[in-house]
Amino acid sequence: MAALADARDLPDGPARLVALERVAERADAAGDVRSAVDARFALIEAYLLHGERWRLIEPLRRCTAAADRWPTLLTDAEAELLPRYQRYAVEALLGTPRVGLDQTRLLLDDLAHRVGADGLDAPTVAELRCRIADHLGDEPAARHVFPGWAGTRPGPAGGCPGCAPARRAELLAGWGEWQAARSELRAYGADAQECTDQPERALVADLLPLLRLGEPEQAAAAHVRAYRRHRRERSAFGYLATHLRFCALGGHLERGLAILAEQLPRLDRPTDDLAAMEFAAAGALVCGLAEEAGLGDRTVHRPAYAERPATELEVATLGALLLGLATDLAGSFDARNGTGHQSGRMAAWLAERPSATVAPLPADDEASADEAGTHEPGADEAGTHEAGTHEPGTHEAGAEADSEREVMALTTDMITSTLDRRGDRYLVDDGGTVVGRWGAAVIQFRRAGERGEVLHTRAMAARRLPTARRAEAYAFCNAWNHDRLLPKAYAHDLDTEIVLAGDVATDLTHGVAPAQLLVLVDAAIATGVAYAEAVADLP
Repeated sequence: MAALADARDLPDGPARLVALERVAERADAAGDVRSAVDARFALIEAYLLHGERWRLIEPLRRCTAAADRWPTLLTDAEAELLPRYQRYAVEALLGTPRVGLDQTRLLLDDLAHRVGADGLDAPTVAELRCRIADHLGDEPAARHVFPGWAGTRPGPAGGCPGCAPARRAELLAGWGEWQAARSELRAYGADAQECTDQPERALVADLLPLLRLGEPEQAAAAHVRAYRRHRRERSAFGYLATHLRFCALGGHLERGLAILAEQLPRLDRPTDDLAAMEFAAAGALVCGLAEEAGLGDRTVHRPAYAERPATELEVATLGALLLGLATDLAGSFDARNGTGHQSGRMAAWLAERPSATVAPLPADDEASADEAGTHEPGADEAGTHEAGTHEPGTHEAGAEADSEREVMALTTDMITSTLDRRGDRYLVDDGGTVVGRWGAAVIQFRRAGERGEVLHTRAMAARRLPTARRAEAYAFCNAWNHDRLLPKAYAHDLDTEIVLAGDVATDLTHGVAPAQLLVLVDAAIATGVAYAEAVADLP
């Protein structure tokens, strides 16, 4: 259908959403069920791309109704996607009060009916029922359902298996079951090794249990390691509240204020309302404790946004603003839910106070992967060396500094060690190419040249262009290459679509020091992400 193809080719944004909605409506009016389903699947994908899971319910309802009426209508791929999309729509209830509770319950009941009591996704249904009951404040109901989820591996629609232990640990920590939360994290294993969110997500889930169980040193190391990654990932916004709570309850108020100042701009465009509410409440806790500790005269820069001018806010003023936002959002959730649970939960957060023991934080540049957090959360760490335990000027510190400057031949292990230091996740294929995902960019690192002496980095934009826009793709690459040094941009024609990619090659014939390689990798990732974001912003 030409209209659907035209709508899909529009740039990401409101215009594309409106066009897809119109195509679906016109297909309904014409009785073209196949085109209507195609348009709604495209619409669902567009909503997910924009982080608008709360808008999935209506197109999903139409698709499931069509599939029930015409059992052979969906392709195998669509039939597999539909329950996954249903899970996304149910989870939207947890993230925003804009989704109706009754609508979500009906959708979850429908998913349960399709999955069956013994289906592969029965644990997924149990998880959703458990998390919704917990969200509503019905802890007895959540505990009743929890055994159907605990110790299970998600089915095809259930999301990432590597994140399941962390999700359970987060739930148990919310109930104050600190040891049980840590026990869940001991399930961090083979599945988690394949998960691009790990180990940082598990480390965050471990922060408060570690504090509550009297292990602040381990919590400090885990926080430093995880925040090194979460500080710059948009999708990690939901984890920042736990980082802030750790700083508040671990006695690291200076660190908490620094994180709050750094991350405050992200509150203007949060990933969802729940993350915004929790960030605001945790930020208000940091501000309140900082004021009690005599840091009330500090100011935090709040940048301009839309029509709001940039301002310098005193800690007390910022705390009041954040408290007001958290209170308003909690009230919106509670009005939808018919309970007072979210307001009570945020009030309980604000009433928390630091633990008695304050452990020093490892320095960011010393908390390497082997030292500060690549351990499996929940594992026995007795005897583990922790970063930052040596005084500056000792023999060990001097030896470490010398090793950072030592020039050696480039190896794949050097590349992966550099990414470990940054806190990145990656895979290494059979050919030794290191591959990772940073925002809108997929980036590869490999050794090229006769002796592997060239560091070759390739960044590929996640967004693809149709072949009809070939001339525009070439013009974009030419303009990029004219105005910027890195990366070297080009368009790769795959017949059905165009991949926009960029290369950076650095000749290291005479070797490279670890400190130098870190600079090269930082630059390659930063410029590769900027390139991919520019592709995503194309009209």
